[in-house]
Amino acid sequence: IGHPEIFPLVFTTKTQEIFNCRVDEDVTEENCFKLIKKEDIIQDLKTRATISDFHPVRKVVLEYPGEEILVVFDAKFQYGQNFYFVASEEAKENLLKPPETAEEKEEEKEEENKEETLDVHPYKPPVRKPWVSLGSEKEVEEESVKDRVTKIKYMISRVRRKFGAPIIFTDKNASHVKDSYVECTSYQDKAYSIKMLEKDVGVQMVPKLREASTQTKWTYPKNAATQYIPRQLSSEEKEESLSSEKLKEFLTSVHLRMEIALQQNEIMNAFFDDWKALAEDGSSSGGKPDVYLKAYQSFTDLRHLKDRTISCVCWHPTIYGIIAVSARERLSYEEQGNLSDKSLLQQSVILFWTFFDPTHPQIMLECPEDIYCFQFSPSDANLIAGGCINGQVVLWDISQHEEKLQNAKTVADGLKITAVNTVNASILNILQYIYMSPPLMQVQQSSTEPPLVRYCAVSAIQYSHKKTVTDIHWLPDYFEENQMGATFESRAEICVQLVTCSPDCSILFWDIPATKLPEQPSSEKVKEEEIFYVPRNVPDAFKHPDLCWKPLMKINLCESDTNTEYGPVRISLKELHYHYKTPEKVQSGSTLEVPATESPYTEMSIPSSKNLKVLENISTAFFVGTEDGEILYSDWKMEIHSDSAKPHTQKYTVHTETINTLQRSPFFKDIILSIGGRNFAIWKEGVTNGPILQSSCSAGRYSVGQWSLTRPGVFFIGRDDGNIDIWDILKKTHEPSHFQNISESTITFISPWIASSKQHFLAVSDDLGALHVLEICQTLSHPLKNE
Repeated sequence: IGHPEIFPLVFTTKTQEIFNCRVDEDVTEENCFKLIKKEDIIQDLKTRATISDFHPVRKVVLEYPGEEILVVFDAKFQYGQNFYFVASEEAKENLLKPPETAEEKEEEKEEENKEETLDVHPYKPPVRKPWVSLGSEKEVEEESVKDRVTKIKYMISRVRRKFGAPIIFTDKNASHVKDSYVECTSYQDKAYSIKMLEKDVGVQMVPKLREASTQTKWTYPKNAATQYIPRQLSSEEKEESLSSEKLKEFLTSVHLRMEIALQQNEIMNAFFDDWKALAEDGSSSGGKPDVYLKAYQSFTDLRHLKDRTISCVCWHPTIYGIIAVSARERLSYEEQGNLSDKSLLQQSVILFWTFFDPTHPQIMLECPEDIYCFQFSPSDANLIAGGCINGQVVLWDISQHEEKLQNAKTVADGLKITAVNTVNASILNILQYIYMSPPLMQVQQSSTEPPLVRYCAVSAIQYSHKKTVTDIHWLPDYFEENQMGATFESRAEICVQLVTCSPDCSILFWDIPATKLPEQPSSEKVKEEEIFYVPRNVPDAFKHPDLCWKPLMKINLCESDTNTEYGPVRISLKELHYHYKTPEKVQSGSTLEVPATESPYTEMSIPSSKNLKVLENISTAFFVGTEDGEILYSDWKMEIHSDSAKPHTQKYTVHTETINTLQRSPFFKDIILSIGGRNFAIWKEGVTNGPILQSSCSAGRYSVGQWSLTRPGVFFIGRDDGNIDIWDILKKTHEPSHFQNISESTITFISPWIASSKQHFLAVSDDLGALHVLEICQTLSHPLKNE
């Protein structure tokens, strides 16, 4: 353990008695030292020899130098036995007289220092100070108990004779009682009651528990096995069935009934839905018509409209039952952006149809490229302007075939050649007749082949739009534009200018090619315009003279500050508010007699702008719908003399997709309908904070729209699912008042027409190349009172 002078020993009781070192008597834990003489230990070794407790340390005892040996009582068995023997004098002195520790010395020094400090600082008695209240007396007063209730005194008495009376106790055996159990239960004493003034109650909130269980039901069970290949009879079984007598008897028995059923199909509709008709009768009882749009006629052409979509539909302004359509390739809008790079694999034409012969076109207009839009001239129905997918503008003159369209009801035996009146006809028509008339052998071809009319003018490619011409309009016949955007009066009172737009961020104004007058007034200078007509025998390389026809003015829709460009796809000018007038006495199915008048373009010229009156009250503002769904409001009048006008524009973002319709109301000049994506909006010119009416998003996409020509509050919207929504904003503004399915594909164009006061038509085209002519019911064609 580190102490070689200490030897542990076991002292038996006998040894303790011999040496007077009994435990807890002679030696204790506090007084554990015992000095034994060396002689007594040697005598014990001789007397008891090996049984002596000092025998293990006999040699150490004999060699010990001192006279007395120290034996220590080890109460805690620090060295493993109850006693231990110290074998050196030095260790014995250290145990008997241990040295003073450092702590004891420090304590003695501190006591000495205290005595010194007491001597230095004399005692000063405490000074009496006034008592300052800190609020403790209030706490003592609150905690003190004061008797406020009057004490009640009770006197308990007993009868004198009962004092000291003996008490008798009896024994009772528990086994005699039922269940061997006796209980002295407490009971309520009715003589008095204790009123409970205070009660300790514990409350614990427990969440409300609710047990619920669900089980999934198998609502739509599926077949364990599905047959997807028909089971067919073998050739032997087929021969056996066909040659059986049972089959012959069956065919013989039903032959007569089958023949009668086939005959009845010719005079009645075998597929008539009685249940659907019953529902229509129920709805008609409330005053509503059975069908809002009734099918009247349908047109299609497998040769020119196969795998193509109809892009534009226009009614002939003056001749009853004549309708013209243009077609283009069936492409998505993203693919239409690169149409100028595509080659024309199929001949593109504009077809003229009539009600009296829905299977054969009357005439066809030849086109250099697919036509996206076209329009009849308001002042001369024989002049047609169209926009191509490659950006060119084309003009046609169909005055040579006007008589054929008027006589479309009578079936002609052959192709009639109309004589040209050189006195009344324009030089433009004379040149067209001379250069473009087919040879005599071609005239004598079959009458079923409609005549092909070649275009009389086409714009130069380098001066045309860079992308598809998406909208085209004739400027009114009472004013003209010059190159600086100024508005002058039109003396000829004929439409001589066009406006076109394209997604190439430009709007172009065009002067139609003028003709040379036989006689000119001396007071006016006349500028000759070259007319380009190419005979049919000229090579193809010279058929498209990109030489002279240029736009009169160009408007770039872009912001110079932010370099933001806008791609217009629809344009609406306030002054483009004209109607094609038709006589009121036109009867359904009759030919409209139009008197033969000389062409107004015979006297057309370009007079000097110095002698023309400037019109200041003409509005030059216009609305534009872009391919990004934005509505722009701008002005074409130039403030700075430059070659290209850059007007200030106001932008509105209402639609999320390309604008497909931007049309002014035929009754109000300042009301515009815009359609794009899944909603439409109605705008009022002059209101700058947005549309006056905006619809919510519909389930399907809107593809085209059109105002009603007879009711100011009604317009039609075509959708991509083939339905037409009929909106009557006098009845409902949150949803269409009626909708009707027209086709299985997207509606591409809608064009209304008033044939007479009692007959109104709606031409609807679809993406499959079919044209549907629908008759509008009286509810949608006759306006309400004060509408």
